[in-house]
Amino acid sequence: MAFTEQQYMEMSTNLQQVKAEIHRFIVGQEQAIDYTLYAVLADGHALLEGLPGLGKTMLIRTISEVLDLSFSRIQFTPDLMPADITGTSMIERTADGKQQFTFQPGPIFSQMVLADEINRATPKTQSALLEAMGEKTVTILGDTKKMAKPFFVLATQNPIEMEGTYPLPEAQMDRFLCKILVPYPEKSELMDIMKRTTGAQEITLQKIMDTEGLLLAQQMVKEVLVADEMLEFAADLVVATHPERVDAIDEVKQYAMYGSGPRGLQSLIKLAKARALMNGRFHVSVADIKSVAKPVLRHRMLLNYEGEASGKTADDVIDIILEKVQQGVSG
Repeated sequence: MAFTEQQYMEMSTNLQQVKAEIHRFIVGQEQAIDYTLYAVLADGHALLEGLPGLGKTMLIRTISEVLDLSFSRIQFTPDLMPADITGTSMIERTADGKQQFTFQPGPIFSQMVLADEINRATPKTQSALLEAMGEKTVTILGDTKKMAKPFFVLATQNPIEMEGTYPLPEAQMDRFLCKILVPYPEKSELMDIMKRTTGAQEITLQKIMDTEGLLLAQQMVKEVLVADEMLEFAADLVVATHPERVDAIDEVKQYAMYGSGPRGLQSLIKLAKARALMNGRFHVSVADIKSVAKPVLRHRMLLNYEGEASGKTADDVIDIILEKVQQGVSG
């Protein structure tokens, strides 16, 4: 192993400091913070879903500040064009009077990009993110440009106000490592939010980790050990989401239309590794995989008409899968 147990413990301590610093500004949202950090550590993209005003944008901005990452925000609207995201080449006059094309980079060329209300833009504009998210490059007029390193797209969407929106196609949803649900705050959290936001005291965030430290953490995540038994358990979970299998779980056959593909298994392992590192371990446990199963699989499972009519959610079906598959695994 390239890293020692002591190095893993030290990195875990640093990451806990990052989380504590975020909590100085963000009230509650424990799971949203955890899973977003897991996605960042796993070098992946995350989709945050929740009603307006729950702090999704502020959470992402806060994480970028604490990790000292360059940040840009793109407000998606129906009239947003792909060039508004990627940038464009413009004609400029040189000192000697000649004209030349000069590339003006768009907001996508930041380390952390907030795609706010991503489902409000047209499919053509949404697709401008696909190459950047998948290949970490952008091709403009035949010229391929590399993204910043590290590079993350953290997108938000409103789950209820669907009028005038363009739902993300399955292929693009699959690009997101996980889908994170941002819930309403509790009463005590609401009161704390009011005290922090309506008072005179201003909170100045400290930069706990820089780009070099984050890249090191990402490398450590890659080297977290995954036993064959853990890999098999994760694969069993993904396979159990497929309703067309002869041995499929009854509820999956009844309520699911489609299940997760190979990216679901990749994402399960990546996030489980990130969770292990956050907790100071260099091996993945069953608890790691179970903890990240819902964020990883909920946007990769499509329910059928009966499932939706019965009021079921993907999380309900995943709970059943975890219960049934877990029976054959110890730990």
